[in-house]
Amino acid sequence: MVQGIIAGGDVALRRSIEGEEDKPEKGAQAIREQQLTPQDVLVGIASSGRTPYVIGALKEAHAIGATTMFLCCVPPPEQLKKWVTHFIAPIVGPEIITGSTRLKAGTATKLVLNMLTTVSMIKLGKVYNNLMVDVNASNTKLVERSIRIVQAITGVDTATAEAALAQADGRAKLAIVMLTKRLKATDANALLQKHSGFLRHILD
Repeated sequence: MVQGIIAGGDVALRRSIEGEEDKPEKGAQAIREQQLTPQDVLVGIASSGRTPYVIGALKEAHAIGATTMFLCCVPPPEQLKKWVTHFIAPIVGPEIITGSTRLKAGTATKLVLNMLTTVSMIKLGKVYNNLMVDVNASNTKLVERSIRIVQAITGVDTATAEAALAQADGRAKLAIVMLTKRLKATDANALLQKHSGFLRHILD
């Protein structure tokens, strides 16, 4: 649901490939390869507000009909308004080390991205109150978290929560519906689907 695209590809996460960000056609190509649709949102990230790769990607996404957002740490360039639906511009001022945007700009960018993804997941029904009810219990820590989440919402003991999670194939949200509504897994799943996965609509 959330995909990261970087100039130079995944290898650029470990080894700097700085020249790639100067090629707008590469940004446009990346968008085509991701097969963006008008139902998608592209968030272009450029601290300076002028990275060619990002601008090329935004132009391509706009042409496809996707919603486009631009995240930069300077006043956004006027000409970008042709291709950008929404601007997010936390103005952080000069860096302590001139040009080192991994400092203030990088920190501000991370905060904004945290907000965008967190709010998106809340809006999609993956959170109930402050609990991650759609947690993917893929390791011991997350299995234990799933048990605590089920207990917190239903008030059952550990053994009951574990048993419900086992019947729900580890899905905390499904186990919660099973326990609160006293339903079998198939019926609880049907109820969740009826409410588009929103636990609040079922419990409240």
